Amino acid sequence: MFGVFLLFLRMLLAGPAPSQAPADTLPRLLKPVVVPSDTLVRVLPCAALARAPVGTILFLGNAITKERILRVELDFHEGDTLAVADVAARLEANRSRLFNLQLYHAVVVQASCTGGKWLIVFGLQERLYTFPVPILSLADRNLRSWLDRSDRWRRLDYGVHLVRTNFRGRNEQVSANLQLGFNRKYELFYEAPGLGRYRRLGFGVGASYYQSRTLDYITQADRLVPFRAEAGFPIQRFYATGGLRLRHTVQFLTAFDVSYHRERLADTIAYYNADYYLGRTQREYLDFTLTSTRNQRRTFAYPLTGQYAQVSLSHRVFLGGVAPSITTLHLSYSRYLALGHNFYYSIGLSGQTRLARRLAYADTRALGYADLVRGYDEYVIDGRHYGLVQQGVSYALLRPRAIRLGSIDNPKINTIPLALYLNIFTDAGYVIAPAPPPSNRLPNHFLRSVGLGLHLVTYYDRVFTVEYTLNGLGQTGYFFRAEFPI
Repeated sequence: MFGVFLLFLRMLLAGPAPSQAPADTLPRLLKPVVVPSDTLVRVLPCAALARAPVGTILFLGNAITKERILRVELDFHEGDTLAVADVAARLEANRSRLFNLQLYHAVVVQASCTGGKWLIVFGLQERLYTFPVPILSLADRNLRSWLDRSDRWRRLDYGVHLVRTNFRGRNEQVSANLQLGFNRKYELFYEAPGLGRYRRLGFGVGASYYQSRTLDYITQADRLVPFRAEAGFPIQRFYATGGLRLRHTVQFLTAFDVSYHRERLADTIAYYNADYYLGRTQREYLDFTLTSTRNQRRTFAYPLTGQYAQVSLSHRVFLGGVAPSITTLHLSYSRYLALGHNFYYSIGLSGQTRLARRLAYADTRALGYADLVRGYDEYVIDGRHYGLVQQGVSYALLRPRAIRLGSIDNPKINTIPLALYLNIFTDAGYVIAPAPPPSNRLPNHFLRSVGLGLHLVTYYDRVFTVEYTLNGLGQTGYFFRAEFPI
């Protein structure tokens, strides 16, 4: 079916295809000009012309996506003049923008010059946009933490996670969680990244209610110590959030969010750790968060070239003045370089600082949560400030290719993309904690690790990794993850 679509695209443009290319092979059908050989761009140049105006821009294959959603991503429009020498690179940059909307399996583009004007055609293969995903997950930070629990088989969550991407064909997203089992979670979120004619201003809203039968109430020997209630829930959290989105492009976003939080502890938690909420069993607060993201990675799911930067500044105000306010600054930057001969280098830098007169135990999370020195998975390092450096060199064992399932006729699911990379990495981190408990030896100490990993990139931007790591404590282990490490 998709091969028929490509054949139609070829006939429409009436351009000669490379003689060696089979008509049903997407990467070979549209050979690039000027741009790197792994792009999906083809240019039929204008004879004897250095520049030509854009006459017509067409989109094929967007059965659900509204055309205006696609047009606003382009940096050229009908009537603009494009130089023949630069048009291939320009088309690739715009093709990459559309592909990084993460709404399509593939985006191809071809330009031909007839009558002194460019005819530009983008071909799109849409994904499935509704995902009911069963939830069967571990009620812990990672697999190692789960294996360390004596009641591990009771610490399972189940339910359903429902996501509708490209809602109404406008790149909006609706997501809902119904999670039961060890931890209960009820959530509903709506995200509209851009509204209006130019799709620049959007908004997001949502609400979440969470209950857990256990709570890690203190850190001892750099490990979380759990408390399990015989009845009821030792922790209950509710929050509602809303915010504005300023969407310069798919690569440059700014968001401002305000959220209300209400959290309640069991009396026993306050008894065992009075600092968990600074002597209280309930607190309410407002978070004000400003986040700016510049994502210039060539592909978002598993980047090999480009760069990424994000700055987040948040201010927390406790209602009723029950605790001092907290200001948090979080920075992250990543760079990706092609070294040649199927080798790639990546480096990631991240850091966080918290400013407050006094912090509750629940607000001292540093490394071991969202940010991690790989190899220290069984530990958490609490503190006010931290820095993290991650580096890696990858080799493409299996470059991106597609496995076609001939028994399935639906082009949205009958092609499984696969890529496999061998990765050598090293991490280093440091957490600053003014007065850590004596049993915790990792704060205020240099953390480091080296390791070897295997990364599998597949269906719908999924990345799975298996790693063997040696950390600074002399400990080794195998670790499994379901995300790109840097």
